[in-house]
Amino acid sequence: MKTKLHGVLAALVTPMKANEEIDYARLAEFTDHLIRKGVHGLVPLGSTGEFYALTAAEREAVLRTVLEAATGRVPVVAGANAGATRDVAALSRQAEQLGCSGVMLAAPYYSLPRPAELFAHFRAVNNAIGVPIMLYNYPGRTGVDMTPDFIAKLAELKNVRYVKESTGEMPRITELMRRCGDRLGVFCGCDTIALESLTVGAIGWVGGVANVLPASHVKLYELVVETRNYPAAQKLFFEMLPVLELMEGGGKYTQWVKAACGLAGHPVGPPRAPLRAATSAELKALKAVFAGLPEMRRCRRGN
Repeated sequence: MKTKLHGVLAALVTPMKANEEIDYARLAEFTDHLIRKGVHGLVPLGSTGEFYALTAAEREAVLRTVLEAATGRVPVVAGANAGATRDVAALSRQAEQLGCSGVMLAAPYYSLPRPAELFAHFRAVNNAIGVPIMLYNYPGRTGVDMTPDFIAKLAELKNVRYVKESTGEMPRITELMRRCGDRLGVFCGCDTIALESLTVGAIGWVGGVANVLPASHVKLYELVVETRNYPAAQKLFFEMLPVLELMEGGGKYTQWVKAACGLAGHPVGPPRAPLRAATSAELKALKAVFAGLPEMRRCRRGN
């Protein structure tokens, strides 16, 4: 599927069984659930999807499962991250061959490449594939910060067409749009600034909490971008904000997203070690912050 990406892209969780083996049947069911709730696209094998803890065979199986379950209804953008350029290029080619609409690429982790090395890395991957690249700037995870100036240079590469900006710094969003908004679609990657990002012109939102509250995420996007009903968008965002702040600031994003999926009636199992499932105290805190959300009440009623 070749289409312009936009809207809410769910950073898809990878469901696990109690023994931490991937639950592919649940992954297919959950993929269908999110699409039925209106998300505009799916991003498997991102940080919320625990790509770093999966084998090469598991990563391929996850992509095949998601693509088969999606049946072309929404674009699937594969996380194709690794520590070496040759591996990122190979994973990106695989994603393209399987039928993904693009790949999401962060800076290679741990090695801390310098700007010239990082540019050469992305140029090599760009030249190896024919689908769009979504850059993923998350220095808190990778240890490498891709500045707006550097990203503007990367946007000169033919396949670099989107960026997920996850520093949480609102000026980054506006600076990226000012510098290269005509060449690069900017996605909000930090949940707590989603309203501001969409209001100033970001074309979408890539988030893990969309696994838990897909309908609310989609509604917020529609209120801001499609109907421009800013008072209603602000009201909805402020209802969601305690949840988003807890998830972003708690230091256990993936663990709590998975736990919250269970609270919403769609259990996806534990994370894979070294991460651990939410404790009983954490579940209590999650239940309290989710209690007032209409979407969660509808989930509990089975809708």
